[in-house]
Amino acid sequence: MVDLAVNGLDGHHLAMSEVYDLIILDVMLPDVDGWRILQTLRAAENRVPVLFLTARDSVADRVKGLELGADDYLVKPFAFAELLARVRTLLRRGSAQVNVERVQVADLVLDLPRRRASRAGRRIVLTSKEFSLLELLVRRRGEVLPRSLIASQVWDMNFDSDSNVIDVAIRRLRAKIDDDFDTKLIQTVRGMGYVLEDPKDAV
Repeated sequence: MVDLAVNGLDGHHLAMSEVYDLIILDVMLPDVDGWRILQTLRAAENRVPVLFLTARDSVADRVKGLELGADDYLVKPFAFAELLARVRTLLRRGSAQVNVERVQVADLVLDLPRRRASRAGRRIVLTSKEFSLLELLVRRRGEVLPRSLIASQVWDMNFDSDSNVIDVAIRRLRAKIDDDFDTKLIQTVRGMGYVLEDPKDAV
């Protein structure tokens, strides 16, 4: 899932309030420039990978971006293939997951360093695989995840269409985080996969 911000204020709000795998940032934005957004992120110890994509092509600008904490700097005009290659490289580093300690959807909270989950203040005991599955769903909340992606990310395997491993795991996870609560967070999208989201956000 991709979020687009057309000005610096919206971009700043999204960057500070959401969890992303990667942020592509322009320097010259209305309201708040890219330098300031990056400074705020790094001051908050948010280590999400940031790629500057900008027309500012001087050596001084490149040095400034990297010194402020950008992970890469690509100057316009650019070849789309190069942008994709750089994005893939940054995503492989997985830096977005290193320093984020707490993620939340509705009243579900994940404490990532301690690998603990709670809902409405109640501790939920999960196996290691269950926590990894829940973490994937929470980090990509609002996005329909196909079984093949879940299999590769959580079980590190190719998806066997005849296997019900993913369905069984989702059913067990639902029993722990949804069954005892009025608001159901994990939804099945028939023929596509699973999505975790706050129903209020889906309206």
